[in-house]
Amino acid sequence: MKAVELSPAARSRALRELAAGGEVDVLVVGGGVVGAGAALDAATRGLSVGLVEARDWAAGTSSRASKLIHGGLRYLEMLDFGLVHEALRERGLMVRRLAPHLVRPVPFLYPLSHRVWERPYVGAGVLLYDTMGAAGRASRGLPHHRHLTKRRTLKVAPGLKPGALVGAVQYWDAQVDDARHTMSLVRTAASYGALVANRAKVVRYLRDGERVTGAVVADQETGAEIEVRARQVVAATGVWTDETQALADASSVRVRASKGVHLLVPRDRIDSSSGLILRTERSVLFVIPWGRHWIVGTTDTDWDLDKDHPAATAADIDYLLEHANRVLAEPLAKDDVEGVYAGLRPLLSGASDQTAKLSREHLVGTPVPGLVVIAGGKYTTYRVMAEDAVDEAVRGLDGAAVPASVTEDVPLVGADGYRALWNRRSALALAAGLPVRRVAQLLRRYGTLVDEVLDLIAADPSLAEPLPSGDGYLRAEVVYAATHEGARDVEDVLARRTRISIESRDRGTESAVVAASLMAPVLGWDAERTAREAATYVRLVEAEREAQEQPDDLAAANVWLRARKDPRAAGDAGRTGRPEKIA
Repeated sequence: MKAVELSPAARSRALRELAAGGEVDVLVVGGGVVGAGAALDAATRGLSVGLVEARDWAAGTSSRASKLIHGGLRYLEMLDFGLVHEALRERGLMVRRLAPHLVRPVPFLYPLSHRVWERPYVGAGVLLYDTMGAAGRASRGLPHHRHLTKRRTLKVAPGLKPGALVGAVQYWDAQVDDARHTMSLVRTAASYGALVANRAKVVRYLRDGERVTGAVVADQETGAEIEVRARQVVAATGVWTDETQALADASSVRVRASKGVHLLVPRDRIDSSSGLILRTERSVLFVIPWGRHWIVGTTDTDWDLDKDHPAATAADIDYLLEHANRVLAEPLAKDDVEGVYAGLRPLLSGASDQTAKLSREHLVGTPVPGLVVIAGGKYTTYRVMAEDAVDEAVRGLDGAAVPASVTEDVPLVGADGYRALWNRRSALALAAGLPVRRVAQLLRRYGTLVDEVLDLIAADPSLAEPLPSGDGYLRAEVVYAATHEGARDVEDVLARRTRISIESRDRGTESAVVAASLMAPVLGWDAERTAREAATYVRLVEAEREAQEQPDDLAAANVWLRARKDPRAAGDAGRTGRPEKIA
């Protein structure tokens, strides 16, 4: 399988072919991780597939998670053994086979504060966690846990308060660049024949009586509408599930949105060689190593305001800092926070008043003939969710003989041969004239597709220069995002193809003009459009910062409402942090 480009021409071609009057077997609505996974699952069964997304790939929940691939230790305590076992199996597949360039092991310390009962209690849970992770055909691919004395714990994490612990248990999970992983799923699906288009929104369904027979899709860039005929439509729209079903006058699956907020602080502000997992009164708090930063999160609170703009508030930031500081010898301050992001989890609605207690399992429904709805779940189990959704769609294909899912054996683009190329990183760096450290960074983003990025630099050495917001990303990566990865505006690049929007103190504003100028030749922007794209990104960051100074959700949501009403930002406000809409 050769990786295809998600180029501007490829997007136009996909829309033309979807509109050509033929009928695809499956039309997937929603470009988050589950929708992308469903498109790949269906395409690799030999079905003809369309995938449409109203905004950008992974524009919402799928780029704003905790960036962990894990079973969820706390679900063991809730006795949800099935979910944990399933998630740990998927973790093993991703680390070992499906995406080793994007998913890698990360250690965590579980500090113990009680001398007698806590170590055997936590130790038994982590032992079960490790045992479940090692079961099955996919090996765990991670080290086993270990018990640490207080002295050993403080050697691993000198930044912890000595009085806050009596020892610790260290275990391993995995982390992922969620936005790049989701985009890679889309690109892999396209490489197996799926017709994929972002900025393509479903505005209504086509019907034959009660049955859904496709959708009317509006190109969000031109305003043109096309009719896409499909034997089955799979809606994987996350927190927008209720709205998706409303287009079909149905409501068989109900979803409740939970807001999760994360902070990024510089790596040198917490002296530790391991991540942390801490108990809170609501759930758990993670302190996760992330390049030159720590990710601190998350919150888990109900959100019933505008789903377009889940916003972190001053109260959310204070909550996370307060709980992290309970165990840190040198407390974090607001001035230490360099990045903040908020996303919405799609939880299956239930009777609980607390979203932390609602189900992370998923549900597949068929509210009307021809329409399959998938909702709930967690990022780690996206592949299982996608398989279940396509299985349900296949049952609606009038007895057609369709093979079973094969995605557990389908590596994503950039994965095949990654470890061998990683071992050759010094030779790659020498040939490219780049530091080994730089090539290692690129390999962990692009895997075996790194040659395509290096080819851009070979053709134009100026593209080896870093972006102004920090030296973590090269100008070549901006060009590559537009030519190969489907990026359509500055936010797509700075927030999702790179993670500059959360990793730099300026949140990418200093890179906006450079990024727009690099994208302009690829996307056909003139000087006026180029300046407008850069300015739009800066305004969105300003609105995001203002929202994070508000005391509560309502006040923060009103900041976004005012930004949308600003005529300077008409049609643009809300790109930063906006969840996937109906398509």
